[in-house]
Amino acid sequence: MSNKNNNQINIPQAREAMDRFKMQAAQEVGVNLTNGYNGHLTSREAGSVGGQMVKKMIEAYEQGMQ
Repeated sequence: MSNKNNNQINIPQAREAMDRFKMQAAQEVGVNLTNGYNGHLTSREAGSVGGQMVKKMIEAYEQGMQ
């Protein structure tokens, strides 16, 4: 099984925005996220950050539909 990461962001500004978004989501759920590698996080902590990001994206989409 390959460990190749296919999640590439081609626009540098998009990478910066996603990093800020991730840090904001981590703060909202109380996870101590740092820039760079975060191997100290538990699966539960990492999942809560990702879940919060998805929740915020869905909320933004729903707001755009109104």
